[in-house]
Amino acid sequence: MMIAFRPKLLDTLPGYGRAAFAADLSAGVTVGVLALPLAMAFAIASGLSPAAGIWTAIVAGFLVSALGGSRVQIGGPTGAFIPIIYAIVVDYGVANLLIATMMSGVLLLAMGAFKLGSMIRFIPLSVVIGFTNGIAVVIFISQIKDFLGLEIEQLPGEFFARMEALGTHLHTIHLPTVALAVASLAVLLSWNRLAATRYAWMRRLPGPLAVLIIATAFNALFALPVDTIGSRFGGIPQSLPDFGLPELSLSTLGKLITPAITIALLGAIESLLSARVADSQVDDRHDPNQELMAQGIANVAAPLFGGFAATGAIARTATNIRTGGRTPVAGMVHAGVLLAIVLVLAPLASHIPLATLSAIVVVVAVNMGEWHAFAPGELKRYSLNYRTILLGTFLITVVFDLTLAVEIGLVMASLFFIYRMSDLTRIERISLDARPGAENLLRADGSPRVVAYRMYGSLFFGAANKLENLLLMQDGHPEVVILDLNKVINIDTTGLDILQTLQRNLDKRGAQLILCDLNTQPASLVRRSGFFDKLGEPNVVANLAEALARAGQLGGRDAEIAYA
Repeated sequence: MMIAFRPKLLDTLPGYGRAAFAADLSAGVTVGVLALPLAMAFAIASGLSPAAGIWTAIVAGFLVSALGGSRVQIGGPTGAFIPIIYAIVVDYGVANLLIATMMSGVLLLAMGAFKLGSMIRFIPLSVVIGFTNGIAVVIFISQIKDFLGLEIEQLPGEFFARMEALGTHLHTIHLPTVALAVASLAVLLSWNRLAATRYAWMRRLPGPLAVLIIATAFNALFALPVDTIGSRFGGIPQSLPDFGLPELSLSTLGKLITPAITIALLGAIESLLSARVADSQVDDRHDPNQELMAQGIANVAAPLFGGFAATGAIARTATNIRTGGRTPVAGMVHAGVLLAIVLVLAPLASHIPLATLSAIVVVVAVNMGEWHAFAPGELKRYSLNYRTILLGTFLITVVFDLTLAVEIGLVMASLFFIYRMSDLTRIERISLDARPGAENLLRADGSPRVVAYRMYGSLFFGAANKLENLLLMQDGHPEVVILDLNKVINIDTTGLDILQTLQRNLDKRGAQLILCDLNTQPASLVRRSGFFDKLGEPNVVANLAEALARAGQLGGRDAEIAYA
């Protein structure tokens, strides 16, 4: 069943007044000026022009806010996409990146429309932390070239080739670039620290924008011998981009399915994580399906204006909340501010040093990682399974790519879960010796005529071996076998097949299986499969007392057997 399309904006408009607009306007302006350096830095780090990042922030930012399922989500390009976008650009080219982005938008729209938003939460925390930290490392490595001013025409997308290229060209380090990058990094770190601890007025000017203004002004005055947006990209056009569809072909679409899935997967995870964090700060609850549909529309629309992949941006969303934004209007204002900056101040962008933008991305990479999760003391708190998934996902993300890392991470998590559930599932023999009427449960030679077992956990394919002893009948050859399933929460088709095999083996020897105290799901499966009819209604009973009474009837004994 498809979900109804209802943006959060419609819920916020009733009662919307001047005071709410003033708060959203202030927050939107602040987020807009913060988004400018980040959008350019992320685009350049992804192998694209700074204009592509700005137009992604404008188009996608407006649509995510106007159509999304969160009150305060801010959309746009994010650092997490850098390694993915860069690899696609290297392998397929910019035109195919735009196609892959639009394909991912269609996937996101379909995910939201078919109510798959909540399924993103099924990804274990160990996998999320693993690939997030892995992406942070990949982003950091990608900035070494511009941070050191190395003379490399284009970094390879593959990890080992990239590290080899960096090592081979390390002798081309450019000292003026390094000096400016280090100075920008120092200003950015000290600005953020002082704004947080001593000088409240500094919070009004975001650190990335402050260092961008300082470095750009310094470069414009002294003409530093470093690469700039003007020298590498020819500046930023002071006009609207051309609108149009990239050239499509069926052969191209087939090659881009995997990149499109990667973009959609990361976009869904990051946007919903950002929205969930925002909910706790504004005491609201986002609609994950509506948010995915908005993200999908944004990723279809952005490439039409030369943009690329976008998602919910955690840092910009947090800034929006902190500066008073409480409705989607703030995000729409942020997109309008970026548009005004492009149309008015674009010529000044030619003086922006790439080393400064590289320093900004380095700080973003460091801040996005949850490095405390790798501390030895922290890792010791968790199981070997958790550590294996976390470190495995991290290493695969760094060395290979995000898609493979998430796939293997989920497979490992599933296998460990199956093993754990199998370990928790057990079967125990129930002693019947001390029960009233127990003599009726024995043969004349003293061997058990009736045996009873109690199962715990889940009888599924991973725990089917727990019934092997019953299939082998190591307890002799009883006439009646009772299974108490009160502690069994679930039975799957493999577990059902084991029960049916057990019944067939007993039937060949003229023995009977009795099931008692089935919970809702096991009882439903037993009935739907027809196994209930094969056993016969008298042999599926409510409790162990009735099962023992039934065993007495099958043996022709009239003595009552009680269960105490």
